[in-house]
Amino acid sequence: MIGDLHCHSKLSDSSAGLEDIVFYAKRAGLDFVAITDHDTMAGVSRAVVLGKRYGVEVIPGAEISCTDPNTGRRVHLLCYLPQKPNRLDSLFFRTLESRTQAGQIMIKRVMQMYPVTEEHIARYYSSSKAIYKVHIMQALLDLGYDTTVYGPLYRQLFGDKTSPSYCGEPVNYPTVEEALNYIKIAKGVAVLAHPTVYQSMELLQTLAEQKLIHGVELYHPKNSAADQEKIRQIAEEYGLITTGGTDFHGYYATGSSNPLATCITGEESIAKLYQAAGKLESK
Repeated sequence: MIGDLHCHSKLSDSSAGLEDIVFYAKRAGLDFVAITDHDTMAGVSRAVVLGKRYGVEVIPGAEISCTDPNTGRRVHLLCYLPQKPNRLDSLFFRTLESRTQAGQIMIKRVMQMYPVTEEHIARYYSSSKAIYKVHIMQALLDLGYDTTVYGPLYRQLFGDKTSPSYCGEPVNYPTVEEALNYIKIAKGVAVLAHPTVYQSMELLQTLAEQKLIHGVELYHPKNSAADQEKIRQIAEEYGLITTGGTDFHGYYATGSSNPLATCITGEESIAKLYQAAGKLESK
């Protein structure tokens, strides 16, 4: 029994729809798949129905964007199996509203430099709960200005802040502490996602020591073997659940290609997630 516990759909910043994710999860030999769209659980109910159709157990989840005020770095928290998911709504609304406002500003800046229209970009963000940079890039790719989402044009427009063509706009995110508090109120299982991506190993240690998280993402496409060993040591020391997920975004993936089931969670860890959720439900 295995699962891919980190998958995004068109409801956030993936190129894949819910049905394709669930269908191909089954084809990939997965028994479980978690829909963890950024700051929304809007697709979970539909995914659960699709899971029953295709014979895949869907684990409700979300990836919550936040920041560490001590370092100023981004942090991603995976919230699994919340018993009171509606209690996350206000947190999600604030982030999605800020992200959409930032997206609208970026679209206007890009339109000043390229003959792309907002209607064209909207073809890609209309299915999402917010506007993401990949939606803008996809429209520019359609017009031939680059051949890959995260190529030279992306770096010029959104990566290099010193570029005269930089069009980025910051998004207001909650702090880690606030996000964890919301997960607790929602009675969800809190897992720190890909701690090496945003250089959050010290934060992992702190959160584990303070027993503020239930688990950590051990297997991820951007975790090297050395990273995994460090994460595993901390997880064993503090009794954290270790999970695995592909961070699936379809062809909007950053870096190397990562099809479903690239990184997986084993049966023991999945059982521990459900056990943790059961303990929370009884409180």
